[in-house]
Amino acid sequence: MDNERATFLKELHSDLARKCQKHATVVETNWRSFNPNERANCFKAGAADGVVLKHSLDRSLGNVYKIIPDLNLHDIMSDPDYLLNLLKHRATKTLFEQYCEGVNGGPGDYAMIEESVRTRGLKHVNSFKNCYTMFQGSMYAISVQVLAKEALAALEPAIRAHVCLPQSVGEFVMHRQIYTLQTLNILIEDILDQGSKSRAQKAPTKKEKPTKPTDTEPPVAVSKSVAQPPRKKLTLSDLVASARDHQDRLEEYLRLLSTEPVVLAHAVNIWFFSRPELIPDEKGRRLPVHTDKYISAAVFEAIHSSIQGAATWNYIASILELLEKRAEDRACRAVLLQEISNICQLELNRAQTLFKRHVQTATGSNWFKRTSNMYDSAGNPRVGIKGKPEDLTVSDPQLHYMLRLCQPKLTVSNAITWMQKLSEFQKSHPREREKLVESEADSLGDLAIIIGFILDFSSVIPIPSFSNNKGQMFVSKSREVESEFNHVKDQLDLLDFVVPIDNLLEPGAAVGALKKLDQFAIEKFGTKMGFVYQDMVADCLSGVQEQCEDVEARFAQGLKAEFLSALGQSAESTTIRVEQRKQKEKTRPSHSSVYDIVVSTKPASPQEPALPQTFNIDDSTAEIFKGLFCKSESRGSVPWVGFTEAMTKLGFSVNPKYGSVYTFYPPESMAARKSLTLHRPHGPKIEGYRLLMIARRVRTLYGWGEETFRVE
Repeated sequence: MDNERATFLKELHSDLARKCQKHATVVETNWRSFNPNERANCFKAGAADGVVLKHSLDRSLGNVYKIIPDLNLHDIMSDPDYLLNLLKHRATKTLFEQYCEGVNGGPGDYAMIEESVRTRGLKHVNSFKNCYTMFQGSMYAISVQVLAKEALAALEPAIRAHVCLPQSVGEFVMHRQIYTLQTLNILIEDILDQGSKSRAQKAPTKKEKPTKPTDTEPPVAVSKSVAQPPRKKLTLSDLVASARDHQDRLEEYLRLLSTEPVVLAHAVNIWFFSRPELIPDEKGRRLPVHTDKYISAAVFEAIHSSIQGAATWNYIASILELLEKRAEDRACRAVLLQEISNICQLELNRAQTLFKRHVQTATGSNWFKRTSNMYDSAGNPRVGIKGKPEDLTVSDPQLHYMLRLCQPKLTVSNAITWMQKLSEFQKSHPREREKLVESEADSLGDLAIIIGFILDFSSVIPIPSFSNNKGQMFVSKSREVESEFNHVKDQLDLLDFVVPIDNLLEPGAAVGALKKLDQFAIEKFGTKMGFVYQDMVADCLSGVQEQCEDVEARFAQGLKAEFLSALGQSAESTTIRVEQRKQKEKTRPSHSSVYDIVVSTKPASPQEPALPQTFNIDDSTAEIFKGLFCKSESRGSVPWVGFTEAMTKLGFSVNPKYGSVYTFYPPESMAARKSLTLHRPHGPKIEGYRLLMIARRVRTLYGWGEETFRVE
């Protein structure tokens, strides 16, 4: 762990040096333009709950004033040169130089700590017997235990020179350097954010906090006046429409990631701050998380996850369409049903993994532990539940059900049971859902969609159990691609565009990052990420149809039908797959992938509905759609209840489906017959990227715009 902390310290120093080198002029201009109160707000923005030292002798935070007395509100807000000199010193001097000497020749980190130990009673609770920390050369910030007299004698010159300290003192020197560098890294981000006048739109806060319901705020629910259609017996066509609707929603989100910097920045922040390294291990230790090197991987994961989800639902819908066409073919039906069963389990596992990722860093953070030096198949630190979820049955039923949904080897039947219990609990206690952070609520909605879809599917056709041997066409190829992507994601370097993360909001930064991601993908995978998945879906569909033909032929000959092994078919190495993609790229028509992340700058031709419709509406409904289609940079918000009531006034019926998922069914009188499925927002209002997404979805499905509605 000492080596890890030393590495973390060096990474923080490297991060600060890079930020200052790139943004020094802007930071200085912004900081000098701030008044004292603005400087104070900026300084407090990056602190936990905004609590900082008021002055260098402020004892309200315990021993903090003995370790970092120079990071205090009075000095930071009073003179702009104070911080600017500190930033320059910490960014341009080596760690050892900072250890020896402070700003403008003042006391260095060692001298500051030594004085606190000598005059202020700073003392470590651990004596660290026979342990020393080196602060020079390649051993910088490394602690060792010295038992042999000969080894101690070898350290004597360094001890006398005060570059090798008893670990009980060395720990405080490390704490001082780490806290200082981490504070300054965050402060630069806040200075850039607060001073920027060119960013596309302010992004949501990096660290989401649970929404606290107020006594005056009604629970978020569908109004009683909202019509709900009677539950009808589902058909295969309904399942296809449901899968396509979810595919469309995911593809729309990918387009937003690609075209709206505020959406991309928000997603990257969520991926960055939900990293498993944030979870304490069995000894309560956390791996370093706030270093810039992890941001590029967060961009990769945000984009990859979006493409992966859209491609999976595209394949689910395509297999269902094949099943619908060949419903009377018993042999082919068995092949397709097994393939669908395995894909559903795969998507359930994917959705569960994302849900667990957000629960373990938010509401359930005290109920998970990371196993040190252990990693999962994706290369992430292994995190598991600690304790017994059933202990929360009475004290916190919602968290109990959520933890059950996070348990390993979640089966379809168990998932259905616990999701139904959670949904019933949230209906009875609507304010409980608002205790979740937004990312938890969103990932819970995605988990609910696949669970609800499986439940709907089983009501139409009996689904075979998951099989490790049969129907593995898509599952095996998908795992290969995911493994291939995970193996190289840490090699991506987008730091010129994403440091700090909200730099993505600056003009051209998001486009530059996505273009470089495309170049990286072509280099590593032989083609763009979108084409990898698009081709995989096409290959799997072709392979499944070949299996159907083979099974039918054997069945006609009176032979036993056998499934082809997809595992054996796709055993080629990554190198071979990459080379095959490169060759295919040479013959590929010049068109974009449906999952392209670098969108053409050519304006798209507006798509008008076949039979344009206009609606005469009242003032309150007009206000809802005006907010929805607002093109202003500073977009507002639309109440969820107001939106659902506006839709019912247009003749739509609303059906709460899975947990927080709602489907809006158009009236018979509308030319467009497709339904609209939406996640209910976490709070009472639709805002941010959700407003963008819903506006784009209704434009695509129904051709609506501001001109569609006229006030009576």
